[in-house]
Amino acid sequence: MAYCWIFYLVEFTITCRTKPLFENTATLTAMTESKQFGFTTKSIHHGQEADEATGAVVPMLSLATTYKQDDINQPRGGFEYSRAQNPTRQQLETVLAALENAAYANAFSSGLAALAGVMSLLEPGDHIVAGDDLYGGTVRYFTQVLSKYGIVFTFVNPADLGALENAITPKTKLIYLESPTNPMLRLCDLRAVSALARAKNILTVVDNTFASPYLQQPIELGIDVSLHSTTKYLGGHSDIVGGALMTTRKDLYEKFKFHQKAVGAVPSPFDCWLLMRSIKTLSIRMERHCENAQAVADFLQSHHAVEKVYYPGLASHPQHALAQRQMPKGFGGIVTVDLGSRERVEGFIRQLNIFTFAESLGCVESLVCYPWEMTHAAVPKERRLQLGLTEGVVRLSIGIEEKDDLITDLKTALDAAIEQVAVAK
Repeated sequence: MAYCWIFYLVEFTITCRTKPLFENTATLTAMTESKQFGFTTKSIHHGQEADEATGAVVPMLSLATTYKQDDINQPRGGFEYSRAQNPTRQQLETVLAALENAAYANAFSSGLAALAGVMSLLEPGDHIVAGDDLYGGTVRYFTQVLSKYGIVFTFVNPADLGALENAITPKTKLIYLESPTNPMLRLCDLRAVSALARAKNILTVVDNTFASPYLQQPIELGIDVSLHSTTKYLGGHSDIVGGALMTTRKDLYEKFKFHQKAVGAVPSPFDCWLLMRSIKTLSIRMERHCENAQAVADFLQSHHAVEKVYYPGLASHPQHALAQRQMPKGFGGIVTVDLGSRERVEGFIRQLNIFTFAESLGCVESLVCYPWEMTHAAVPKERRLQLGLTEGVVRLSIGIEEKDDLITDLKTALDAAIEQVAVAK
């Protein structure tokens, strides 16, 4: 049986073509472009039609590193060497583009590799206006790597359009944002930011990882490039590391494609295959993530051990109205909580049973993270405190378990944490 399974994973010839979902491929393309297909239908079928040679309904896995060419400068199907392009990765990129209603997508070996692809557009002396609440790895890359090569950064609160505009200089080439942000879940008005940037001929890039393409599509709001760590919600099962860039601009796509080939930060064919498998269930997973996160946020807001709850789905969130407009399907699966002290955090984490204390987010299992020492340790202490990211803050990635079980686990851990701190005093 194992040999049979492996057989279906190995590569068929590149010349094998897939049978279209509809006989008239022009009709399929027109329908897709006119957005008559719903998100879930696209995530299951777009670019993943049954194989013509075998009828296999699952995309074939192409493991080849090199490809036979018919003559000099005559590769078959455009495939020469797998670092430059691979049939499985090409299928994945077709699917990723469709999810954001983009024209193009480039897949990378990690979210940070995708970020490096964007930054390859810049030259020494260029200026970037960036959000002040970013993933710690992004801040580390900006301040400890790119700054060495003459790239200049100004960090501002992107929710303040006036501050954003005032930060722009004649050398500003790019505005880089997260929405919602990691971990404080702040939003920015993407349509307003894109309008401001277009008027000044500045490129806009939004890390859309926390929302996923199901909840938010920045390109539809005028943003030039949508970036994802596909490790998170797109992968969703804690078994893939990857990244992606989506855009409607062919010039940017070609530059990103060159970077893929020149640097080689591309995902393996098997990771691409796994990611396509995961994307098929993205919409139903996101619905459950959102449902559970809302229930958890409501519960935590009422618990006496909690100082503050950050979640866009709460009416108490200062940008709740913007979240309703910009993320109409739901508010995501991340809930950030301030427990007031490190001592409470330590007691809370030790008492959790269902939640796993670990890095990352966006997977089917629920995780708890301590940003102060983990994801945001590279962010200067002063900036963390300015953002409200204190030693009492934990980030909860809400999975798809039974919500009542998650709430019971949280309640038990919170009650125990309070008791432990009280006894210690």
